[in-house]
Amino acid sequence: MKLPVIKHLTQFIEENDQDYLVETIEVLESLTEVSSLKDEELDVLGELISNMYGALEVHKMIKNGTDKKEALNTFMKRVLGSIDK
Repeated sequence: MKLPVIKHLTQFIEENDQDYLVETIEVLESLTEVSSLKDEELDVLGELISNMYGALEVHKMIKNGTDKKEALNTFMKRVLGSIDK
């Protein structure tokens, strides 16, 4: 996951609607079922999907009253903490 991408997507949600991301995730997840995709292509799709899910999580925290910067930092700490386990 890349914080600048999540930050950008969070801004996109604020300016538009989270439904755009939800629908895009559905399309990308559907694409992962294409049998002719190479591993590298699946990795790119997976990275995009995970960044979008991350942006949705950050957006949810912001909607619940968390400051944007704090929400981004909290999310990334949670991600890094899960990697260390």
